[in-house]
Amino acid sequence: MNLQRAYRLLAVFYTLLLLIGVIALLAGGGTALAMVHLVVGGLGVLGLWGYFLGLGFMGPRMWRPLAVALAVGAVVQLVALLSISLDGITLTWMLTSAVFAALMAVLLYHYGDRDQAHWATPDELAAGRRLETLLEEQPRLAAKKREEGREDTAQVVKAGSEYRASVTRRRNGQQESFEERFRHPATLVYFLEKFTDLSVDDFNRADPA
Repeated sequence: MNLQRAYRLLAVFYTLLLLIGVIALLAGGGTALAMVHLVVGGLGVLGLWGYFLGLGFMGPRMWRPLAVALAVGAVVQLVALLSISLDGITLTWMLTSAVFAALMAVLLYHYGDRDQAHWATPDELAAGRRLETLLEEQPRLAAKKREEGREDTAQVVKAGSEYRASVTRRRNGQQESFEERFRHPATLVYFLEKFTDLSVDDFNRADPA
């Protein structure tokens, strides 16, 4: 069994758990807390399928806060297990819930990492491929754009499987410089377009050194 198939089976397992919870809620009426668990669980399952299938659902910003909430919930349940006397059924249920919530939290935290191809737009993916082609021919690229009252300069380097961008921005006499690293060229394109006025078309093949 390869890793991708194992991931999909895990997503199927979590989906079945969610469906069992829905059936139990419909059969017994349930509580408001159970409804909250199902809603959060449904979002988590959606994120797992997106992660395992390489699809971007609902934007990257929501998944890491959800992962943190799941992790906190798992810790709270584990603390309750150690501090409160519970019957065997409740003990088993809470322990199982905490373990599976913790595993889901880890996976959703990775899913929420912006530096992945499934969060890129088609234009960013296409620009990332063009940038990657340029870097294969010239391992260091430079670009500069100057407009009234502002100037953006960027140097891009590929080191192994990593992309490094050094950016200098000048705005009305003030200057700031920073460097970021990325695993995917499409994410680098997103970074440049968000924090500078530069695009892939602004890069040339001359070594800036």
